[in-house]
Amino acid sequence: MEADVDPALAVLCSVLSPNVPPPLGRQMLDLQAVLLNRNRARELLERDRRRRQYLRRRRAFLLSSITAILSLVTTTQRPVWVRNRSQNFWGMTEQFDDDEWKAQFRVSRATFDYVLKLIGLRIKRRRRNYLVPIEPRCRLAMTLWWFARSEEYRSIANLFGVGIATVCTIVRQVISAIVDRLYRRFVSLPSGQRLDDTIRAFRDRCYPQCAGAIGGTHIPISAPRDNPEHYMNRRGWYSVILQAVVDHNHCFTDVYAGWPGSSSSAAVLSSSDLFLKAEDRPDSYLFPKEKSLLSNGVEIPIHLICDASLPLRPWLMKGYGEVHQLSPEQRRFTFTLASAHSVVDTAFVRLKGRWRCLLKKSDMNVSMMPRVVAACCVLHNICERRGDAFLPEWSVEMAPHGMYLIQPAVEPYEGHVYEMAEVIRDTIAYNLLTILQN
Repeated sequence: MEADVDPALAVLCSVLSPNVPPPLGRQMLDLQAVLLNRNRARELLERDRRRRQYLRRRRAFLLSSITAILSLVTTTQRPVWVRNRSQNFWGMTEQFDDDEWKAQFRVSRATFDYVLKLIGLRIKRRRRNYLVPIEPRCRLAMTLWWFARSEEYRSIANLFGVGIATVCTIVRQVISAIVDRLYRRFVSLPSGQRLDDTIRAFRDRCYPQCAGAIGGTHIPISAPRDNPEHYMNRRGWYSVILQAVVDHNHCFTDVYAGWPGSSSSAAVLSSSDLFLKAEDRPDSYLFPKEKSLLSNGVEIPIHLICDASLPLRPWLMKGYGEVHQLSPEQRRFTFTLASAHSVVDTAFVRLKGRWRCLLKKSDMNVSMMPRVVAACCVLHNICERRGDAFLPEWSVEMAPHGMYLIQPAVEPYEGHVYEMAEVIRDTIAYNLLTILQN
């Protein structure tokens, strides 16, 4: 068997491994060759797998890059997604003169542009892949149209060429933008020079130390699902209450809205931030104490005036009751205060006459009504400050039909009487002419 071994291989094995017999050395070489071939085949398979994986990733990256570039460069029209609607009315508005524009949107074109400048960025929407967003100008116009007429969303959708759900969404978005961006800027109690101007203006109306008049009105709503009986007022229709402070320019300086129509005026006042601000202060001064006046040893602070439905406080004055039993001085005081308080009624007439969504039932949810009222008050103040005149025909449109729009009668407040407030009221009443001359 040894004679069959190749002499050369035997010599090589003897050189490499002197102690290993020639036949065993050959077997080891064969084993090493097999292992080497296996490792080489495994490396080839792994290299091929990594190459295929690299090609797949490269192909996916190229496809995603091409898709992104095409989405930016090209516009794909998908008529199945977009319903073609008429936009004749909105297209015609650019041809309106100033009178036609104001008749449609209840504000002048200049006031419209002013409001748009203030909230335009807030109501602007970014462009999506397949939809062009509605421009802010059209969004504001839809909302003002709804404020001015309180029409159904379906009617507004047909006029502006959009969907019904789109109108609902846009109206809510614009209302939120107006309240969030503009409320604190245009609705605030007077201070500094504004306070001095307000006091001077009410003094010209023959009532001293007055920083505004407070009153309330009912805003019609549809019957809510939860506790509808709470929203039924004494006139038999559903409403929420708006409590507001008005200055000499018929602008709102404090707005509190949303309480159910069955609530009393005193209950609404006691829950308002205005009441808490005045009553929680140790000195009970709503306005700076240094502006108070002394008359016959009695300090008369800067205060608000109200009707008989609210309580008498040092910061809140009202007239005397039972006029037939009053002295001449008390009658004069009551008449003068009522005359100065008439700014509240004028402000409410202008507010509702301009924005008829506060004059008739709307399909807005009752939880949204406080923001609707606040937004309308902000727009009212902007119009008044800019001299955007209230048209006489808007008052005619407010004529009540049946018993629906007649406000509930004022119920006199019969709660606790604040003794110091009575002293202040008597001092003003019996020294009115002297105080006005100071």
